[in-house]
Amino acid sequence: MKKNISLLLICVQGVLASLSVAAQQKPHYTQYILNQYIVNPALTGIENYTDLKVSHRHQWVGIQDAPVTTYLSVHAAIGKTDYRKTATSFDLKGENPRGERYWEAYTAPDPHHGIGFQVINDVTGPLTNFSAYGTYAYHLPLGSRTSLSAGFGVGFNRFSLDANKLDFGDVVVDPAVYSSGVLNKTRFDMMAGLYLYSADYFLGISAQQIVPQKIDFSGGYIRPTTGKTVPHLFATAGYRFLLSETVNLLPSIMVKYIDPLPVQVEGNVKLQYLDRIWIGASYRHKDGYAAMAGLNVSNIFHVGYAYDYTTSRLNNYSKGTHEILLGFVLGGYPDNCPRNVW
Repeated sequence: MKKNISLLLICVQGVLASLSVAAQQKPHYTQYILNQYIVNPALTGIENYTDLKVSHRHQWVGIQDAPVTTYLSVHAAIGKTDYRKTATSFDLKGENPRGERYWEAYTAPDPHHGIGFQVINDVTGPLTNFSAYGTYAYHLPLGSRTSLSAGFGVGFNRFSLDANKLDFGDVVVDPAVYSSGVLNKTRFDMMAGLYLYSADYFLGISAQQIVPQKIDFSGGYIRPTTGKTVPHLFATAGYRFLLSETVNLLPSIMVKYIDPLPVQVEGNVKLQYLDRIWIGASYRHKDGYAAMAGLNVSNIFHVGYAYDYTTSRLNNYSKGTHEILLGFVLGGYPDNCPRNVW
């Protein structure tokens, strides 16, 4: 029996090792543009309200044990005193509150802090990666219209293996293997980032899993191979074009690097009408396309949906990927309209 359990552990460690060199370990988000905070802690407290978001992503529908990711994020500013309404700043009837006049008068916020929290649960077959982080950022104006923020997050990853879900096919395995229950390993984790932003553009860089950790379920006794977490590096950029008083065009790009995988490039475009409704599209190099749409309700609640179509050979088995995001603006008086989150 001990021999069979050891064999199980060796097999699991082999899988973990292969994952560490052949695939990304952090979830992918098609609608990252709606919540860049989830990939860059420097956005903590960027707005004048508490930003709460919940997302659920079901990847490669139709493939058994495909990734399913759910997250909750919340962050808010501390000591942010801009956006104060005056007698002349109320919305005029028939005028877009985020139209050309508003962006021409945009000014960088005063120096302030931000704090936040995010929880992510990513499940792929028998493996679960549950992570939680507390984040902090400081925002500093560099000029009349430009700001730079720096942030970091500290938390943990909890890797779980459900041995009951392991399937060895026709191989005879000791029943003790299937009764091993859920094996857990918890590891310290950190993230960090920088974010340069203004009325018209943003530039961001960030790193997740910046403290590499070994992953194994052998209890420290059998270590023929071990998996490990590796850093994930992200670079993002975007620009705002005012096509008219009521329509904004927001193209953006994300570049992702995970050693030793090739650099991954993703382009997005978002067409927004009156800060109320939007549609968008995304292209991931050598991977697939995505269509997106969203709706803002009184700048208090918004919903976004994305459908991904893969162009890889997985398309022969998958019915696509579905992702939904719900956002809530809390305590935003006197200005609860998104300003720096695109």
